[in-house]
Amino acid sequence: MSNVDTSTTAGRFGSIREQVGSQSTRQLLAGLLFATPYLLLFSVFLLYPLLKGLYMSLFEWNFLEPSQSTFVGAANYARLLNDPMFWNAFWNTIQFVAMTVPLILVVSMVLALGLNKELKGSRVLQFIYFSPYVLTVSVVGIIWLQMFAQNGIGTLLLGWLFDGSPLNSKFWAMPIIVVTTVWWQSGFYFAVLLAARQNVPSRLYEAARLDGAGPWRMFWDITLPHMKNAVLFVLVASTIFQFQIFGQPYIMTKGGPAGSTQTLVLYLYQLGFETRDLGFGAAVGYTLLAILVGVSILNYVIVGTNNE
Repeated sequence: MSNVDTSTTAGRFGSIREQVGSQSTRQLLAGLLFATPYLLLFSVFLLYPLLKGLYMSLFEWNFLEPSQSTFVGAANYARLLNDPMFWNAFWNTIQFVAMTVPLILVVSMVLALGLNKELKGSRVLQFIYFSPYVLTVSVVGIIWLQMFAQNGIGTLLLGWLFDGSPLNSKFWAMPIIVVTTVWWQSGFYFAVLLAARQNVPSRLYEAARLDGAGPWRMFWDITLPHMKNAVLFVLVASTIFQFQIFGQPYIMTKGGPAGSTQTLVLYLYQLGFETRDLGFGAAVGYTLLAILVGVSILNYVIVGTNNE
């Protein structure tokens, strides 16, 4: 009798295992089926160009007859290290990032703190401050190009600072592009910081006021620590985005005057679409990719340490 019961129980467990196994298989196949469209798009539009670019960076690429391209190994990367135009674009990009990122953080933080309270008209102001972000870079570039043209309103109002259009000045062209970018992108980061500020418990401020803390003390001891993750996001995301600047200098200055606003992506564009030096351009692109990966790793290390 016990042998019969044991065999029956074993049979039931075997049947259950088969059902679980078949169910897991169906779920796996369903997941793969749903993921297939994305995987196809990812492979065609992201993975293939990424690998193709790496392959091209190892050749002196023949634009008209790719099969006649000459393998040069790491020569393009060695040439890059000795190319004054690359280093000019690199340091211009560093300068742009160093000026833009802190300004974006400060402007976004001030706007977020100022509009945190439910005041009359605050919703309208939030809409106004965010609205530039929905514009495309071409529209933003044309607006500010017209403002600081020879007879533009910006040039006329600030004519005592510079002679003629500031976009024709090696000293003023980059700061004008920085101001343009801050005006355009601060709205997005303002929304991020405003959401973080509104998540800070109000009871902490009430307790701080009872202890006699002033606005600055509450900002440093309560607001900033609770907004740390949002601030880190703004710093890292804006840094990555600013390293890829292209549209503003391309539309407003074409990289001039005298290369003072030429950035890495603009230089990459000129190599690829103007001089057709695609192999060297691919090497520049992969160098920029390495910089961005480094910034991303830094982001992971900082945020991971903070979360621990």
